Amino acid sequence: MRTRWVTAILVCSSGFLTCGSLLAQFDSLSAEDSAAANADYQKYCALCHGANREGYVNDHAPSLRSESLMQSGYPTELMYAIGYGRRGTPMAAFVEEMGGPMSRDDIRRLTRWLNEQVGAEPADLISGPVDGDVQLGEQTFKNQCTECHGEQGEGGTGPAIGNPAMLSLTSDAFLKYAIENGREGTEMQSFRDVLSAEEIDGVTAFLRTRAAGWEHSVPVLESPPPPDNWILNPQSPAPEFDLKDGTYVSAAELLDALQQKRRMVLLDTRVTSMWQMAHIAGSVPMPYYEDFDAVTASLPTDGTWIVGYCECPRAAAESVIEELRNQGFSNTAVLWEGIQGWVALGYPVTVGQSIASDF
Repeated sequence: MRTRWVTAILVCSSGFLTCGSLLAQFDSLSAEDSAAANADYQKYCALCHGANREGYVNDHAPSLRSESLMQSGYPTELMYAIGYGRRGTPMAAFVEEMGGPMSRDDIRRLTRWLNEQVGAEPADLISGPVDGDVQLGEQTFKNQCTECHGEQGEGGTGPAIGNPAMLSLTSDAFLKYAIENGREGTEMQSFRDVLSAEEIDGVTAFLRTRAAGWEHSVPVLESPPPPDNWILNPQSPAPEFDLKDGTYVSAAELLDALQQKRRMVLLDTRVTSMWQMAHIAGSVPMPYYEDFDAVTASLPTDGTWIVGYCECPRAAAESVIEELRNQGFSNTAVLWEGIQGWVALGYPVTVGQSIASDF
């Protein structure tokens, strides 16, 4: 069985990242900022990751000295891991929206500081999907990976790579790079000369199938719904949302409405490849850059609630909902925590089927 997965990183304003060059926004830290980042690290991170970033002081927290980690994980994966944590592991969420003590600027500064301590240059990562044999990957994982990562990826001497909060929103490129190159200074060896290219691709694809939970022996794939199925639970009553600032609905309220099967439309405003990677079940891919005139004709105009979410956690969704409000749509809302917060809270996601390209 071969599965094709499409991955991408969404970059938009007001989140951890901004439009334009990823690195241009990360100028070298001033001495003052570097000292502040170091103080934050010692206060929040050193207990588990070690005063000198050596790792494995408590709870199998990985080394943050690894050049391989910085090459593949800086800045996106690092910022998201710090901000949203890894629910089900000792790695807590530190961003303010999740109840943490750090602002987004604090996390950006800490991420830059961590990379500067290593001095790593970003790797030339693969773009697009990893096409792998899932069954081969599952067997390879059992043979090569469970001793350190656990039979269900729960972690041990190695980190919990089966954690849904990590897999749901971590790119295939990041996973494959770690397998191929290892993490120097840790027990994670390079498997470039141990496994074949087919086995490495297989493990990457296998891990992706576990983004919705390890218990799924076969990934539950979902196709984008056609316009006549955009309304969830069309015969049910509407939800009763208590919106923050007249715009934002909390993840807890949205989950409750979904569990009660309330009538609504759920819009995923990220690029469609991110919807394919992991999304809230029943959501409609509606990228923030979409031609609204072509799409809004399929949206209900009878006051049905329309809720948008994105990654960063609100900028893309805010732009879509603002446009809908300008066009006269009522009962619209933005998910406050975004999908990163949704996953970090342990709320369910599913994975999507690849959509054939027109090119």
